Amino acid sequence: MSGNGVGDGPNNGNGARTIDSRPVSRISISLPEELLTELDQMVEDRGFQSRSQAINDMLHQFLVEHKRERGDEVMVGIITVYYDNTANGLQKQLADLQYRYIDECISSLHIHLAHNQTMEVVLVQGPARKLQAIADEMVTKRGVIAGKIQLMAAVIPPLHPFSGD
Repeated sequence: MSGNGVGDGPNNGNGARTIDSRPVSRISISLPEELLTELDQMVEDRGFQSRSQAINDMLHQFLVEHKRERGDEVMVGIITVYYDNTANGLQKQLADLQYRYIDECISSLHIHLAHNQTMEVVLVQGPARKLQAIADEMVTKRGVIAGKIQLMAAVIPPLHPFSGD
């Protein structure tokens, strides 16, 4: 496997390495042999181009989770809810909840599945702690089979600048 060092991206012309046109820093880490073997296997299994790319991906996910746990950062994500659509009033409760949090619930899509089941995906943006509270409220409704929130450290740009006039 080639290119396993950190900063494997192309040279930007002045000697600094880049990833997706962003300057990167080279670091060194020490790992137990067993962990390194598992890392190399994962790099191969998932098709990463290098250890650096895999470690960058894992570190990014870990930092997003850290930001989510802190709760004060605005993030974007999805809440996925899988539910029994025969549960009395559940669809209305979910719609009402999204309306109540209209500033955070950007859009939703629901898909009817087999056996009277539905999957609903809600695009959300806002402070991580508030998004987690919305997800918790959705997932704990009677009739919900499963649910999950997935957040990213990004924001949706304003679609229509509002002057307030």
